[in-house]
Amino acid sequence: MKKTKYVFVTGGVTSSLGKGIIAASLAKLLQKRGYSVTIQKLDPYINIDPGTLNPYEHGECFVTDDGAETDLDLGHYERFLNIPTSQANNVTTGRIYQSVINKERKGEFLGKTVQIIPHITDEIKHRIQLLGKTGDYDIVITEIGGTIGDIESLPYVEAVRQLLWEFGHENAVSIHLTLIPYLAAAGELKTKPTQHSVKMLMQSGVSPDILVCRTEHKLNDGIKRKLALFCNVQEDAIIESLDAETIYDVPNLMLEEKLDEVVLKKMKLPVDNKPKLKDWNAFLNKHKNPKNTIEVGLIGKYVELHDAYKSIAESFIHAGATNEVKVNINWIHSDELTPENVPSKLKGLDGILVAPGFGDRGIEGKIDAVKYAREKKIPFFGICLGMQMAVIEFSRNILGLKDAFSTEMNPNTPHPVINLMEEQNSVVDKGGTMRLGAWKCKLADDSKVKSIYKKEIIEERHRHRYEFNNTYLEQIENAGMIATGKNPDTNLVEIIELKYHPWFVGVQYHPEYKSTVLNPHPLFVDFVKAALEHSLK
Repeated sequence: MKKTKYVFVTGGVTSSLGKGIIAASLAKLLQKRGYSVTIQKLDPYINIDPGTLNPYEHGECFVTDDGAETDLDLGHYERFLNIPTSQANNVTTGRIYQSVINKERKGEFLGKTVQIIPHITDEIKHRIQLLGKTGDYDIVITEIGGTIGDIESLPYVEAVRQLLWEFGHENAVSIHLTLIPYLAAAGELKTKPTQHSVKMLMQSGVSPDILVCRTEHKLNDGIKRKLALFCNVQEDAIIESLDAETIYDVPNLMLEEKLDEVVLKKMKLPVDNKPKLKDWNAFLNKHKNPKNTIEVGLIGKYVELHDAYKSIAESFIHAGATNEVKVNINWIHSDELTPENVPSKLKGLDGILVAPGFGDRGIEGKIDAVKYAREKKIPFFGICLGMQMAVIEFSRNILGLKDAFSTEMNPNTPHPVINLMEEQNSVVDKGGTMRLGAWKCKLADDSKVKSIYKKEIIEERHRHRYEFNNTYLEQIENAGMIATGKNPDTNLVEIIELKYHPWFVGVQYHPEYKSTVLNPHPLFVDFVKAALEHSLK
């Protein structure tokens, strides 16, 4: 079995510095050197997972193949590394405490007083090492959520301290991401916030091996020497992280700064096989040098926070690069759409995507957007709730079922074309109880989706409670909306298409979760292609 080595990434001074992107970029470089790498995120909030969190609170909830509802950083990990993550890649304080309390109730601690140290920290250490003990990885990178000094993060930092000591310097490395602010009035970069952050980290018993410094301006040698002196870090381990044009530039920037080389040397691993980012840079080149531009409307309920649709936005970047197109996303709040203003608000769009969501707010606006796309023959893509809205709009306006609706919004609708899944009827707890994870779907012959996927059976990730009501299937199909993808075991409708429309596809699953830099999702690629063709008419 491989001797797994560990890299711990902490953050200081302020949140949102980009620990996830630095971790993913380092992992990409190590992967390109021939090492097998995975990344995990430790989140200090007490929720069991982000599944019950409002998107305004925490952004998108990312779903893995095994049905875990996780932090959106796992999406970055998958998009950069091109390998799937799992439940083991995301740990929360809620899950840690739940596990320890369950063990206490079973008497596993033999009557001992249960304490933060050793019981909570032991559980954290156990979770950190789960991926390493599989024998699948040379290196496990662990990102600690939050900021040094947060009360919530203290048990994690203590667990890291213990593991650094237990593993030894050659088997574990600590990276601290921090901010070097620029004071315009003084015309200077200031190191004091970083010094304080490192001091606080060292008070917790962790001395960083490497400093990654986010900055708007280049760090001169004097600043690096000062940081090395006051932070007890070698000068060549002070890594400059300049603001980048795009997150996909960061692996190249970290390669120039030799972050991967410094990490490998500290862990006494070979530094041969310099990373070759040929395919990565081919994507970047297309992304930065588009031949055309298209306007796509993203109709959503949480558009004020773009992170609520992070994977969709990134999927458009991947698909845009494939088509050598710049995709301008027009973020349109469904709450603000009415039958009267839809023509003016959606005018000039080359494609319309109706996004996922929950609850009844903004629903009629989504339905109005679907109608506009259907009637104006604009390429339409409906995801999860977006697919359900397409079914409702079609049922109301083509079948004449004026009160057609989903029982999520109206439990008493006379025409529940979207209904609660049968196995959800007895569900009381909201967390982790939806239809989650990867499920099979069989594609119909002669369908648009089969020509796009180029195979008959696909597997896609789900996150929903409500489904297409098969009672209305024959009626809907006879009118021209065809179910072109179904679960082979349950007959659940997964995909609908419209006949006599250039590109109209709704999917019950979330294709955006599986789009990566090197494997853009085929549905997004084809949708962007259709939108480009529409723009050139």
